[in-house]
Amino acid sequence: MAGVKGRSGGARPGAGRPKKEPSVNPYADPLDFLQAVWTGAVEATVAQVRAATAAMPFKHKKLGASDKPIGHKPEGDAPPSRYATRKGPGAATKH
Repeated sequence: MAGVKGRSGGARPGAGRPKKEPSVNPYADPLDFLQAVWTGAVEATVAQVRAATAAMPFKHKKLGASDKPIGHKPEGDAPPSRYATRKGPGAATKH
């Protein structure tokens, strides 16, 4: 149809790869999704599990991530920090 006016090229109806239906995930939280996969309620692909695992730190804080206990204060005998503010001379050197 090279010589027919208006029919020489462009998109044809029905041509091309069929459209995929987007998968809808009813789980708004990656933790809920991973728990559903773990219990066997959902069949997930490897990519879905990796994506949910990668999204976990952005939604949930890691419990016990700190190596210091809550309310821990440094002891007085600890050496001073390199970047701490320096104290003035002691009482023995007063002028």
